[in-house]
Amino acid sequence: MTDQSEHGAAVFEQAITVVAEDLDELNHVNNVVYLRWVQDIATAHWTAIAPPEALQSVAWVARRHEIDYLSAATLGEELVVRTWVGQAEGLTFERLTEIRRADGQVIARARTLWVPIDRGTGRPRRVSHEVRALFSTPSR
Repeated sequence: MTDQSEHGAAVFEQAITVVAEDLDELNHVNNVVYLRWVQDIATAHWTAIAPPEALQSVAWVARRHEIDYLSAATLGEELVVRTWVGQAEGLTFERLTEIRRADGQVIARARTLWVPIDRGTGRPRRVSHEVRALFSTPSR
């Protein structure tokens, strides 16, 4: 599902349910699981909207993750993971993610910097103007 972020970028989202395997010894979602959700939604977004030739030739690697944990999630909670793209500078693309409860309360925010790589060589590569337009917002 897509809508608009408060910054005007298209938002991609998916619903998830917290399962027992997501929990730590305190019965909260483990911090590593939030990172997995951030990566999973980024992959799902890429797969959903990238052109076929880009899917075959481009992969993404994380350069940096920043996560702010605002509230704990627990077993059985229904959550919505939302992501949208930010700005791109050179070969670095910003992706923003929020994890929300069903009532809209934001429980975590993440900012990740991604670099496109060539699937054949494993080296950083430029992407087409079409991909850049899909996966970045104009400079402010």
